[in-house]
Amino acid sequence: MLSLAAIIVVGFVLGMRHALDPDHVIAVTTIVSRQRSTAKAGLIGVMWGVGHTLTIFLVGAAIILFNVVIPPRLGLTMELAVGGMLILLGILNLTGGLRWLHERFTGAAGTTAAIPAQADMASDTLNRKDAKLPSRVWRVCASMGFYNLVRPLVVGLVHGLAGSAAVALLVITTIRQPWWAIAYLLLFGVGTIAGMMAITLLISGPFVFTARRFSGWNQKLTMASGLLSLGFGLFISYQIGFVDGLFTNHPQWTPR
Repeated sequence: MLSLAAIIVVGFVLGMRHALDPDHVIAVTTIVSRQRSTAKAGLIGVMWGVGHTLTIFLVGAAIILFNVVIPPRLGLTMELAVGGMLILLGILNLTGGLRWLHERFTGAAGTTAAIPAQADMASDTLNRKDAKLPSRVWRVCASMGFYNLVRPLVVGLVHGLAGSAAVALLVITTIRQPWWAIAYLLLFGVGTIAGMMAITLLISGPFVFTARRFSGWNQKLTMASGLLSLGFGLFISYQIGFVDGLFTNHPQWTPR
């Protein structure tokens, strides 16, 4: 019972801590920068966490159960995907591509900045007096549309792919029983989902506030998030490609 309690606590806490990694925070900041509802932003964090957990679990379980060995070049390529994702998100944000995609796939009329504040606030206060929580969550999901739910899920899948080997190797060195190790991966994922939901709720606050009262500052914050994503993505790509040697004949990979 003690070992079970330890796995639950450690896995959940480390999962929440893992959500605070800089590349994770920057990615979700870029995604929620154009959201005008904290409820929708929190759901974006959940979807990111679900995608991240799915990849961590599948790849990690393969490493733990079948002793799968990931070659250095493949491992670096998985991590490079994160840099590429950040660069893409940054460019789309700076060029208005994220806004265009939102309008194209959700049928939104006009820019996101032009959406009335009352409509955005509605998703935060959906029938609080008489609706049950599952009903409110479902309505928020429906109001976001398929694209806005799938986008953070895909970004989370890519981030999970980059960190899966490190998490699995850490589990192998500390937990000898394979099924306990699998349980740890699941709890780690639950912690990551909870941590990312909390982070997106916190990050979305300034964007939601400025969108409703200071549109000029909101645009500056949005541009800043795009520049940060682009710059950090370029830094990661350079680090992996040339310092770690992915683009050379002698790649050196240490899962992290």
